Amino acid sequence: MAELAALEDPKARKVNEKHGDDHGVNLGKLRALAKRLKTQQELARRLWETDDTAAKLLATLICRPKAFERDELDAMLRAARTPKVHDWLVNYVVKKNPHAEELRLAWFADSDPVVASAGWALTTERVAKKPEGLDLAELLDVIEAEMKDAPDRLQWAMNSCLAQIGISHAEHRARALDIGERLEVLKDYPTPPNCTSPFAPVWITEMVRRQHDE
Repeated sequence: MAELAALEDPKARKVNEKHGDDHGVNLGKLRALAKRLKTQQELARRLWETDDTAAKLLATLICRPKAFERDELDAMLRAARTPKVHDWLVNYVVKKNPHAEELRLAWFADSDPVVASAGWALTTERVAKKPEGLDLAELLDVIEAEMKDAPDRLQWAMNSCLAQIGISHAEHRARALDIGERLEVLKDYPTPPNCTSPFAPVWITEMVRRQHDE
């Protein structure tokens, strides 16, 4: 914890706070620390229990993802608080855990929009890598009906799923583009140069173009 406190940078904190993250540790330095510590499951659990954001991020990097029980991960997600901790927990831990599919289904239907956004993130992963058994048309129905008025984090997750369906599944591409055009979600999102806009029609078109170029 002292080492993490020493990595605190007021400038980094200012940038992070704009995104809802209450820590000031440069993520490159955090990853370097994790590399040095290697996998330490017990330390990861203790870091998580401090409820300090930088400590929780470090915990997701040094834990053993398969060692967590289903209910433990459910409790951790609900205690994640900040967007970055939530994202890293889902991407670095839950996706590699044997209970991922069970949690995907439970979270997808959760009444808390932040928890539901984790269910959508796991669904997007399946759309890209293991779509067998998913009803993509039904997912598009839900996105069409609910994305426009969904709270921020849930809206972002639904939008990512919409884009992934359009990118990975040519037979649903026209409909995914149409939904994106009509709902206009994230259409005006400020996008830095050389980055792809998160507006689904632009995102889908660009990624499909790159696939063809390869």
